[in-house]
Amino acid sequence: MALSETLKSGPPPPPVETGDWSGEPGKKRRATITGVYVLFAAITMLFAAFTSALVVRRGLGDDWTGIPLPGIVWASTAFILLSSVALELAQRALVHSGRQGGRQQFTRLWTLGTLLGLLFLGGQYMAWRELQSAGVYVASNPGSSFFYLFTVAHAVHVVGGVAALLYIEVQAVRLQLGPSKRTAVEVSRLYWHFLAGLWVYLILVLKIWG
Repeated sequence: MALSETLKSGPPPPPVETGDWSGEPGKKRRATITGVYVLFAAITMLFAAFTSALVVRRGLGDDWTGIPLPGIVWASTAFILLSSVALELAQRALVHSGRQGGRQQFTRLWTLGTLLGLLFLGGQYMAWRELQSAGVYVASNPGSSFFYLFTVAHAVHVVGGVAALLYIEVQAVRLQLGPSKRTAVEVSRLYWHFLAGLWVYLILVLKIWG
């Protein structure tokens, strides 16, 4: 009797996108988040090694020539920090708001964060071009070498972060931010926050010891 009623009523409706992320398996999510924190630790160790090398090299001789940070660097710093704020607000909008309104607000804020991330990369390129126009290259002196090392290494990681942001952007436009995308959104947000904090650290190092 129950089977015949089910056949008459037809198959159940397909699942719809929702801001409720509780449907994703917790075990898989925890494993992914743990892997991301391991990645953070590895990147931190890499830049800690770079910092140690800078401090040691700076004290080895009198050939160290500090370089003033290009003005665009400060604009880039604002871009990446504002981008991080936009992504945080985007996730909160998706989690805590109503389904339709929250999704739309998420898309707007995530798009803003992604564009600011692209502006950050553009600012980095302009900073390198400005130094090159002034005759400051990688091999000009130890100070310039470390500046390029720090900023290029960071930019490589930012490119990966922007790729993740663009992936989420595409999923949002295609209305595919259901429970299965919870981890992707959270990991992308955490990774970008980490890159923003790392950038502030690098600026302080270059300002103090560069």
